[in-house]
Amino acid sequence: MDSIHVWQTELYDKKLNFVSEFGKGVVEVLSPVRGEKILDLGCGTGDLAYEISKAGANVIGMDLSTQMIGSAKEKYPEINFFVGDAENFKLDEQVDAVFSNAALHWMKKPEQVIKCVWDSLKPGGRFVAEFGGQGNVETVTNAASQVLERDYGIDASQLNPWYFPSIAQYSALLEQQGFRVTYAVHFDRPTRMQDGENGLNIWLTGLADDLFSGLSIEQKEDAIHKIEAEAREELFKDGDWYIDYKRIRVKAIKR
Repeated sequence: MDSIHVWQTELYDKKLNFVSEFGKGVVEVLSPVRGEKILDLGCGTGDLAYEISKAGANVIGMDLSTQMIGSAKEKYPEINFFVGDAENFKLDEQVDAVFSNAALHWMKKPEQVIKCVWDSLKPGGRFVAEFGGQGNVETVTNAASQVLERDYGIDASQLNPWYFPSIAQYSALLEQQGFRVTYAVHFDRPTRMQDGENGLNIWLTGLADDLFSGLSIEQKEDAIHKIEAEAREELFKDGDWYIDYKRIRVKAIKR
């Protein structure tokens, strides 16, 4: 299903800020140049758009979430942020690059996203992105699926809001559109959460709320405690939760 997640921007910035911190490495792959026009696709609360702008690039940021865009505008009023659907958008003028961090896995119609990115780029323009790949957060989602089916009769696969392709699958989609894929890697990134014992609860609340749609507040709290018990042996180490992230990082050129 498509995500019905409502973003809590304060929680995102304070407790899930590793998303933007790790994204700085993707900015390095982008290598923005002064004067370039760059679209940040799925810009969230704007931190990486701001990082790109520090190179002198003219950045615009788009996100489907009105909450995210509102926060981005408050934090960085000098940057043009707007609400838009990455699966169906058209820019007024083409850009030199499209950048995306930790957003493409929320978009379950990748062919449409890639077509929109292609249309947005100038010839020779580049598409640089990082997002969840095959196996991403698998230990967490397996634990959630087991608890929700066993205790609540819920098929979690019908509530899963994410698209986690293999590197071959995503590269093939880019090439089918006409892109030349110049860099692609699929890597593990175990990610330590803040707040010790509460770390997995924060992650589930902040990023996986779709899985609990239809449950009462009390049932959700109960389900999260049970998911913690299922995942603890693999993901809880030395007083902290480590989420089993697996990422794809890719660069492609519009020929």
